[in-house]
Amino acid sequence: MLHPKYKRYLRQTLAFGLIWLSFGLIYVLLEKGILGKLTVYPSTGVKYDFKTALIYTGIGSFIGGLVQGWIEITWLRKRFAKNRFWVKIFFKSAFYLLFLTLFLILLALITNARRLGIPMHDPIVLENVSQFLGSFAFWSVIVYVVAVLDVALFYSEVNAYLGNGAIYNYSLGKYHQPRPETRIFMFLDMKSSTSIAEKLGHVDYFTLLKMYYADMTNPILETLGEIYQYVGDEIVVSWSLKNGLYHNNCLECFRKIDSMFKKRDAYYRKRFGMAPGFKAGYHIGEVTVGEIGIIKKDIIYTGDVLNTTARIQEECNTYNAKALISNDLLKLLPQNDTFLFTKIGNLVLKGKTEAIELYRMNLNRYPSNT
Repeated sequence: MLHPKYKRYLRQTLAFGLIWLSFGLIYVLLEKGILGKLTVYPSTGVKYDFKTALIYTGIGSFIGGLVQGWIEITWLRKRFAKNRFWVKIFFKSAFYLLFLTLFLILLALITNARRLGIPMHDPIVLENVSQFLGSFAFWSVIVYVVAVLDVALFYSEVNAYLGNGAIYNYSLGKYHQPRPETRIFMFLDMKSSTSIAEKLGHVDYFTLLKMYYADMTNPILETLGEIYQYVGDEIVVSWSLKNGLYHNNCLECFRKIDSMFKKRDAYYRKRFGMAPGFKAGYHIGEVTVGEIGIIKKDIIYTGDVLNTTARIQEECNTYNAKALISNDLLKLLPQNDTFLFTKIGNLVLKGKTEAIELYRMNLNRYPSNT
């Protein structure tokens, strides 16, 4: 099966392709409206055919969008990750402008050769393309395409900022009306965060927090988790029932995060003089999810499962546990000897009246399937 990271890349790349395709079709329709009954382009004298323009511009736009999307998602986004928003847009636009100028020249060569029924290197084709490059029509196309580029880049940046497919959900109105869902939650909190903040100072502590969350990103994405909230030094990760139970993804997320921080331990100690630890609580239950807010909208979950998960995470301190999990979730998970569970008992959590059965989760360092 395709790795979850690459599935995400493909979904994001497809969005670029669809944006380009939409604007490409708009351009063809505008061109048809402007040319009217003309059968040649006034600027070059090249034969105009609406069907050919529709097919080639549509296909070319979609492919161009996919190429831009793949470059953006897999390369440029990482290169400019630490830059300000306007710096990202400016330098990325310059890069894509060069790329797209070459792309449009190639598209013009292919389209002219196709219309005239001769090879692309034929002098007639080269002359037509040369006239096109020196015309107002070409540069108007460049300006239009740059605008499309910037729309796609803006979409990408905003989508990364909002996360969890928020733009997609808002666009389709998926949660315009509140709806119930059964979801798995993990509340993961930094250990001794108050003393760490006092020791480092708020500037270095913020830098540590950024690295701390950044190092968790790949484990969360690889296990199909959705980052619901950052709450100070706590991160709330959620899974749909299907994604969370599949191959124990919800627990694998914790294992991968634990493994990541073991690898990065020396770096944190060298950079900050300490390495952050963490503890986590797991639970499952029904929530109501929907849009909320007027001036600033958000998609939120409400339900007792959130409060209960937070309380479970707090009990990690009481039992000196790295992770605690409710029996409600544990009984649904497929058996896997990567994880070991020890029953703690039926506890009445703070603010609750009914007892909940909790288990300590430990990682088996020598599972039989490795």
